[in-house]
Amino acid sequence: MYLNSIFSNPVRMERLVDIAQSSFLPLIEATIQFTLPLSIISFIFGLILAILTALARISTVKTFQIIARIYVSIIRGTPLLVQLFILFYGLPTLGITIDPFPAAVIGFSLNVGAYASEVIRAAILSIPKGQWEAANTIGMSYTQSLRRVILPQASRVSLPPLSNTFISLIKDTSLASLILVTEMFRVAQQIAATNYEFLLLYGQAALLYWVICFALSLVQGRLENRFDRYVSR
Repeated sequence: MYLNSIFSNPVRMERLVDIAQSSFLPLIEATIQFTLPLSIISFIFGLILAILTALARISTVKTFQIIARIYVSIIRGTPLLVQLFILFYGLPTLGITIDPFPAAVIGFSLNVGAYASEVIRAAILSIPKGQWEAANTIGMSYTQSLRRVILPQASRVSLPPLSNTFISLIKDTSLASLILVTEMFRVAQQIAATNYEFLLLYGQAALLYWVICFALSLVQGRLENRFDRYVSR
């Protein structure tokens, strides 16, 4: 019935086209100004945190292992939305106020760090023990072995799941709208609230998310092919 009401009513059809055209640019601007920067910044910080956490998990120092395990357990065991709400709405109770964008960056970075740390840890552990022994034989220290031998190989193993994590993060940034970050979905909500065309605006937002994620999946495929060139078959 919804489609019939549109095609059978030229005035309504023209109105929807006008709304779609007028809302497209604000959605694109919000994507460029907030959605993509939020995703990239959060992923970079999250990746750094993930590497440190993964190294702590495989460390021989029990204290580091325990701290890393607790961090990963808490983040993986609680919803991302709850984490964002605690940072933005909960911490002011303790006198700690964080602006929307930094709160989103912190929340997403912590979340990415926990999940990606398991990916990196598994990738490091997948490298044959002989690689460590060979590096040690030629006089490399633990840090040198990790930096020059192990991590380059682990990066190839972890590329597909980390790429998927980044693509998922792009979609997860829509949750930032609930802590007042004016990213793409928040703008779609604001526009829809003025004209009540929720299906149209949310459909536009969904289309933009899909286009971004599809483009990233193509880049991911090219990167995987490039890395596979250096793997003996």
